[in-house]
Amino acid sequence: MEQDAIIEKTVEYVKAVLVDAEGGHDWWHVYRVWRLAHQIARTEDVDGFIVELGALLHDVADSKFHEGDEEIGPRKARAFLHSLQVDERVVAHVEKIVANISFKGGNHVQAFRSPELDVIQDADRLDALGAIGIARTFNYGGHKNREICNPAIQPNLNMTKEEYKNSQAPSLNHFYEKLLLLKDRMNTRTGHTLAKQRHAFMEQFLDEFHQEWKGIR
Repeated sequence: MEQDAIIEKTVEYVKAVLVDAEGGHDWWHVYRVWRLAHQIARTEDVDGFIVELGALLHDVADSKFHEGDEEIGPRKARAFLHSLQVDERVVAHVEKIVANISFKGGNHVQAFRSPELDVIQDADRLDALGAIGIARTFNYGGHKNREICNPAIQPNLNMTKEEYKNSQAPSLNHFYEKLLLLKDRMNTRTGHTLAKQRHAFMEQFLDEFHQEWKGIR
């Protein structure tokens, strides 16, 4: 099967799998990451086919929605690509991308790196920043019935992977425990450039939020 046909089949598959997904992790999230990955890949020496497949399949089964199972995403990606008889070299690489793309807490050391993963990871992190990132954070918090803010529960910047995975903290804490850390963890020059504007927008939002919370304005 030609690469364009494989990409087309992958788009159809992901749309079907995520049809009822939570709004911050649905097809439109994948679509934005896919387009951002395209943009970043133009400035990097990468295999474009692997970048496209990795971006499209990166959230095909997020562990947050599968009882913490971190193997289901890579497994589903592999099975789908095998069904299209994709070359094993590509399948193995995409499987590792899906397994290693997610932020797992500030102290977690990523086990696998590649230029293609760097591009997709930056695209995924960019979608967690700025106006979209703010919307996604509170949408997920509402989905999990979490408090918006609770000053008695302070952000924990030293969580282990398991603590991060099982955290039930208010939505606002997520900005400090993850989102504000991402700008300095971008892998590519383009990713870092794009992250700066989105990061600044979040800082402005948080300043306004805290002022309003205190009743200052």
